[in-house]
Amino acid sequence: MTETTLPRPLLGRLLRGAAARIRGGEGGFPWLAASVLATVLACALFGPWIAPHEAGAISLADAMTPPAWEEGGSSEFLLGTDNLGRDILSRIIAGARVSAVVALYAIVISGLIGAVLGMAAGYFGGVVDALISRLIDIQMSVPSIPLAMLFAAVLPPGEAMVIFIIVLSYWTWYARIVRGEVLSLRERDFIALAKIAGVATPIIFIRHLAPNLLNILLVLATLQFGSVIVFEAGLSFLGLGIQPPQVSWGGMLADGRNFIEVAWWLITIPGIAIMAACLASNLVGDWLRDTFDPVRRQI
Repeated sequence: MTETTLPRPLLGRLLRGAAARIRGGEGGFPWLAASVLATVLACALFGPWIAPHEAGAISLADAMTPPAWEEGGSSEFLLGTDNLGRDILSRIIAGARVSAVVALYAIVISGLIGAVLGMAAGYFGGVVDALISRLIDIQMSVPSIPLAMLFAAVLPPGEAMVIFIIVLSYWTWYARIVRGEVLSLRERDFIALAKIAGVATPIIFIRHLAPNLLNILLVLATLQFGSVIVFEAGLSFLGLGIQPPQVSWGGMLADGRNFIEVAWWLITIPGIAIMAACLASNLVGDWLRDTFDPVRRQI
């Protein structure tokens, strides 16, 4: 009996075609994924006004109410309630705010730190490049969870602590990618001419290097938006991140794990929210990458 395999070029085209259909067509804008991200950001901005209930409001009489489409459900609690009678939909909206705020702050700060260090390493080379590259290697060799446990023991809990841990873990990705781009850019004629003209190094960074790095930084930031949300949820699930009474999707998973056999919605709905946000950011990031670098679409 013989085994039939598809040629790699044909298999690659089939996989790209399937991914394109999910994104919204070959080269098309991923409207569904973008809508998910827009919903997360809308919840972050307008959550208190669109949530049907207070996220922390307790009503023991309504505890463990199933979603509205389940038997025994109520239209007052569309996604059900938890063991304390708190509305799951309102808590999902509140958790979206925490996830979006943490992700945006962490991405901006880690992007700025990584971009500056990456530009310095790639532009100056030599000892500067060696020192920054070793720092990147050391930081990337440290596991994130033990690092989070260390800082969680000495820093006050809250959003600021979570953002600090994420920045510490994520700036290296920006630095490494920016360094590689700058190593190529510094050999271009416009950089050489700027040096000959006596343009100061900070001006070269701001006027000549930074604009050529914006596309790749935007792609990386979009791709990491979902990754940061998953990381924050993991920290909160382990009790190292956002602490009650603040609501986080990871904390909702932790609270619902003990009731999964009797109330599936307590862990399934926040899990779907995390998965949807992560998948959406990856699809939008892939579209941005293909848009800014069409050559990669053929690989």
